[in-house]
Amino acid sequence: MVRREAVREYAGGALWIMPFAAGNVAVLLSVAVSRLDPAAGTALARAAFQGSAADARNLLFGITGTVVTVIALVLGLSVVALQLSSTQFSPRLLRNFLRDRPNQVALSVFLATFAYCGALLFTVGVGSDPEDYPRLAVSGAIVLLFASMGMVVYFADHLSHSLQVEAIMRRVEKEALSVIRSSPTDVDLNPPVPPSWAIGVPATSSGYVQTTHPELLLPLAIEHRVGIALTQGVGQHIAEGSPLAYVWTPRPDDPAPDLEAVERGLAQDVGIGFERTRQQDVAMGIRQLVDVASKALSPAVNDPYTAVQAIHHLTVIFGAMARHPLGPRVARDPAGPAVVVVPSRVFGQYLAKMCGLIRRYGSSEPTISTGLLRLLDHCAHIARSDAARLDAIAEQARIIADDARRETAQPADLAQVIDEERALQSEIARFRERLA
Repeated sequence: MVRREAVREYAGGALWIMPFAAGNVAVLLSVAVSRLDPAAGTALARAAFQGSAADARNLLFGITGTVVTVIALVLGLSVVALQLSSTQFSPRLLRNFLRDRPNQVALSVFLATFAYCGALLFTVGVGSDPEDYPRLAVSGAIVLLFASMGMVVYFADHLSHSLQVEAIMRRVEKEALSVIRSSPTDVDLNPPVPPSWAIGVPATSSGYVQTTHPELLLPLAIEHRVGIALTQGVGQHIAEGSPLAYVWTPRPDDPAPDLEAVERGLAQDVGIGFERTRQQDVAMGIRQLVDVASKALSPAVNDPYTAVQAIHHLTVIFGAMARHPLGPRVARDPAGPAVVVVPSRVFGQYLAKMCGLIRRYGSSEPTISTGLLRLLDHCAHIARSDAARLDAIAEQARIIADDARRETAQPADLAQVIDEERALQSEIARFRERLA
């Protein structure tokens, strides 16, 4: 299952797979259409190419040359777009462009046109009768040429729109929301803690934890009658040789488990890769938007409004997170001592990470502090029945206001921030009273 997930994730972000498949399909289509010989007087016969075999070959040569030029142009524009997004917004946005389906479709149409015409050159004007060639197939090449020219216009329009910062952040927001909605709800805020006799099982590779499946590890724990607790959650980095998990028996004097079997099971059911992915990583979209905000607030860019826009999209994401259970996952054997624990951040930890990174760069700009406080206000209204989350929101509001007081030069600029923070703290106090 982990390998299938890794293959799907790679295929979704690989720019070559769809065009390669389209090229192969185009070759097969060229062979199939070349066998068609429409009867005289039919609609297909009238649609067939009417020139000579030499005309057909010159046409095919011209189309293949044109499409090669177009492919080079498209790839060049794509590289420019990737470089621009990396330097201006965040290097972690590159994968979003690679996953962009319209880009893959455009390259697929171009490569399919090239492959179709290239394969057709083997059958046009090379038989015993040079003038007896698949005329209908040549007409198909003309259709693909017009499709490619239309795709060039569409690609240019899509690329220009996809480079807009609002479109980039909107895409990140949508992907983050899809990950949150698909996240499991079986969290346990008080997971079992490995005892002192627990044994560490080292990681066999270095990288980021991309996927975890406690339900797949539970049969392994049941088989060996042990508890398994991962040391790193999704999105966290692990180095080869460091403990990936701790394994323990119910009692310290029980026979030691088969660590080699446990190590093989962990390698099979815990996905580790060289980069973070959006498969189960709720924080991936947050990280990307925080990068955009932080870079916009840097002295080299000095674009606070882009940072405010990033906070607006983060407000939507954290609003969804405030509705969703977050925390460690625990899978238990109801008939025995076996248990599997997968660590994960709780809501307050996600909130502190996001607010801290933006706050430290933008505490001198009142619009940033105000935007963060309004994000917290949105979360407070959604999480008003959760005391722990209200405490985390109140703490972040206090820190934001304290930093704004220290960094903002003009009292008039600071007034709005202070008013927002006081209003938020008053609302949180009312919510707490209702819970009491």
